[in-house]
Amino acid sequence: MRTLEHFPNLVTMFFTRARERGDAPFLWAKRDGQWQATSWAEAARQVASLAAALNTSGLRPGDRVMLVSENRPEWCISDLAIMAAGCVTVPTYTTNTERDHAHIIENSGARAVIVSNQKLADVVMRAVVRTTHAEIVIGIDQPRLRQAGITCLDWHDLIATHPADPVTAATEAATRFGRNDLACIIYTSGTGGAPRGVMQHHGAILHNVAGCTRIIAEDFGWGDEVFLSFLPLSHAYEHSGGQYFPIGVGGQIYYAEGLEKLASNMEEVRPTIMVVVPRLFEVLRTRITKAIEKQGGLSRKLLGMALDVGAKRYEGRLGLADRPRALLVDTLFKPRIGKKFGGRMKAMVSGGAPLTPEVGVFFQSLGVTFLQGYGQTEAAPVISCNRPAAGLRMDSVGPPLPDTEVRIAEDGEILVRGELVMHGYWRNEAETARVLRDGWLHTGDIGEIDERGRIRITDRKKDLIINDKGDNVAPQKVEGLLTLQPEIMQAMIAGDRKPHMVAVIVPDPEWTQEWCAENGVANDAAALADNAAYRNAISAAVDRTNKELSVIERIRRFILADEPFAIENEQLTPSLKIRRHVLKEVYGERLEALYR
Repeated sequence: MRTLEHFPNLVTMFFTRARERGDAPFLWAKRDGQWQATSWAEAARQVASLAAALNTSGLRPGDRVMLVSENRPEWCISDLAIMAAGCVTVPTYTTNTERDHAHIIENSGARAVIVSNQKLADVVMRAVVRTTHAEIVIGIDQPRLRQAGITCLDWHDLIATHPADPVTAATEAATRFGRNDLACIIYTSGTGGAPRGVMQHHGAILHNVAGCTRIIAEDFGWGDEVFLSFLPLSHAYEHSGGQYFPIGVGGQIYYAEGLEKLASNMEEVRPTIMVVVPRLFEVLRTRITKAIEKQGGLSRKLLGMALDVGAKRYEGRLGLADRPRALLVDTLFKPRIGKKFGGRMKAMVSGGAPLTPEVGVFFQSLGVTFLQGYGQTEAAPVISCNRPAAGLRMDSVGPPLPDTEVRIAEDGEILVRGELVMHGYWRNEAETARVLRDGWLHTGDIGEIDERGRIRITDRKKDLIINDKGDNVAPQKVEGLLTLQPEIMQAMIAGDRKPHMVAVIVPDPEWTQEWCAENGVANDAAALADNAAYRNAISAAVDRTNKELSVIERIRRFILADEPFAIENEQLTPSLKIRRHVLKEVYGERLEALYR
C-alpha cells in the first residue's frame, strides 16, 4: 500500500485504497436485523457521483456544506463527496438544537445541508429558514423538505442521475487541492461557551492517520483491521480515528447501533480496534464488575485475583509466588472477558477527556489492551498516544505522534507544533491569535514530559480551581475518583476562590435501586434527597474518596443533582464532557449556600 505521507489529500487516499481493495467490504450497517456491506468499489462510485451532483447543483470549490446525520455509510460517502467536489465539510451533532444549527450555518456560511432523516430534518429546516446562507438541502432518507426559496433534493436520486467514473474523480482530486487546503470546519462542542469552528486542513488529518498507522504497524502488526464506529462522526476524534484512520489502513468500518447494543455489536463484529471516550470505560467497568459479582463463586474470586495480579504486574511487583495465580487468570479468566469484546481486539484507544488511571489498570488487568491518547480538535485531533513500545503508563498519554513537536511552557502549558495544527478558528482572528503563536498551538492544558518522552496531563489550564489560599486543584482528577465509587455515577466539583471544595453528585441509579430495595424505601428522587440514611451512604463514598486526596482537594460538602448530567439537558457535550458553565448556572446558588 502507498505510504500515507505522500497523499496530497484525503480524497486521493480514499480513491487509492478503493482501487486497491476493489469489491472487498468497506462500510457495514445493520438493516432488517442483518449486517450489510457496501464495497470499496461501490463506495467510490457513489462518492464520485455525489461529488459530480454537488458541482452540477452550483456548489463551487471552497463552499461549505453542513452534514447532519447519525453514524452510517452515507455519512462517510457524503463527507468524501463534499471534499471531492472541492467543498468543505461542516459536520454537526445530531443532538444540536435549532439554535445550534442556525449558529453554525450562519457562522460557517454553509450554502448546502445534507440531512439524514425526518426527525433531524424538522429541526434543520427550521434553522435553515432563520439564516441567509443555505440554498440547498439534500435528504438521505427522503424526508419531507418542502420550503419556499430552498432547493430540496434527494441524496439517492443525485447519485443515480449523475453517474461518474471514480478513476476520473480520483485524477481530478489529486490535482485539484493539496494537503494545505481546508478539508472541514469542525465546531468544538463548547464545554465553556459558544462553539468555535476549527479549520482542519487535509494535511492535518493525514498527519494523524500516518502517526496512528505507525503505532499499529510497529506495536501490534498491521493486518485486516475491523473498526466499530460508535462515537459521533461529527466529533473530531471519531472523524479522524474512526473514519480516516480505517480508510488509511484499508480497514472495514461497522457502525454500532447505539450504546444499548454496543456490547452485543462487539461480540458480533469482533473489532480489532475501537476509539472510545473514558465515560464508556467507566460504564463498562461498572457493568462488568456487577455482572461478575452477581455470578459469585469462582467468577468473583477470579475477578479479585485478576485485579490483584494486574495491579502487581502494572507496578512491576509480580513475583515468583504470583505466577501460578497469573497463569490461572490468563488461562481461565481473560479469554472469557476477551470474548465479550469480540475476541480479537488489538487495542481500545481512549481519548476526548482525561481517564482515571485506576480504570485503565482495571481493563489491563482483564487482558484488554488499553491505550490512552491525548489531543484537541485544534490538532486534528491526536497529539499523542500511549503505546507498548514506550512502556504503558496509565497516568500518562504517551509520547507525541511521529513528526510532532511538543514542549512545556514556563507556566506548565503544553505547546504543540507540526502539520497536525489547525489553520485557526473560522472567522475568529482574535481567538486564533490567542492560541496560535509563532507556529505553536497553546493547548490550554497543563502537563509535563517524563524521561521516556511521555506526556502527563495534570489539568486544563482554564479549568484549574484556585482556592482562596492560591492553591491549585485539578477538578478532573477529583471527579474521576468520585465516580469510581459504586454509589456515584457523575460528579462536578467547585471551589474557585473558596476555602474548600464542594460537589454536585449524581447517584448511581442501579446502586440506588438496590439500596432502596434493601432498606424498604421507595425509589423516588425527591424523597431520597431528604432521606438521611441515603445521604449518609453517599457521604461515606465521598469520605472514601477523600482518603485518597490531599487536604486542599477534599470534598467538604455536597448536594445531589436534580437529574443526571446528559446531552439532552445540555449538561454534557456530545462527547460526554461536563459543561461546567451550564452546571454552575443550574446549581450555583445551592453550591454557594454550602459555604454559609
